Amino acid sequence: MGLHGVTGERIREAAAVIREGGIVVYPTEAVFGLGCDPDNERSLHRLLALKGRPPHKGLILIAWRFDQLAPYLAPLDGAVRKRILAGWPGPVTWVVPARPRVSGLLRGAHDTLAVRVSAHPVVAALCREAGRTIVSTSANRSQDEPARSLAQARTLFGDEVDYYLDGAVDLEARPTEIRDARSGRIIRASTSPP
Repeated sequence: MGLHGVTGERIREAAAVIREGGIVVYPTEAVFGLGCDPDNERSLHRLLALKGRPPHKGLILIAWRFDQLAPYLAPLDGAVRKRILAGWPGPVTWVVPARPRVSGLLRGAHDTLAVRVSAHPVVAALCREAGRTIVSTSANRSQDEPARSLAQARTLFGDEVDYYLDGAVDLEARPTEIRDARSGRIIRASTSPP
C-alpha cells in the first residue's frame, strides 16, 4: 500500500493542522482515523467530545518510529522492548506502562498507554511531517462502525473536523490486534473487518 495519490503538500497541510491543535481524519490500515496532538489538552477534549468517547477508556498513539513514542513510555526492560519492536512497524498495538506525567485523557483509567508504530505510508508520513506521535482513534461516533472511506467520515463529521486527508485503507484488513507488552497476552484479537 503506497501513498495512492496523497501528495506531500496534503501531508504537510494535515501535519500543520495537527501542530496547530486541529483534528484530522486520515487513513489507517483498516479504517479511517481521527487524530490530534497528544500534548494538546484542548484538542484531546474536543476529539473525545466529537466521538462521544468516555475519557476513562484512553486513546491510542501512533508513530512512524519508536523514538517518537519514548517520551510517553516508562522505561522498558530488554525483553519487553524486544517483544514490542519485533512486530513493528506493523498492525499490532501494544499496551505499555506509561510515564506518570502522561495525560489521563490518553491513558484513561490505566497506568498504561496503547501505542503503535504504523507501517501505513500515509500514517508514517503524517507523523514524520508533524514531528510527533499523534492520537489515533477510529473515525466514528462511539458504538458505531468506523468509517471505511473518506466520504463516510465526511458524512459523520462534516465541519466538526478541521482537515480530511484521503488515502487507501485495506478493506480486507482487520482491526489491529492489541497486546499487553508485559505479558504478551492478547487483549483484542484481530477480527473480521466490520
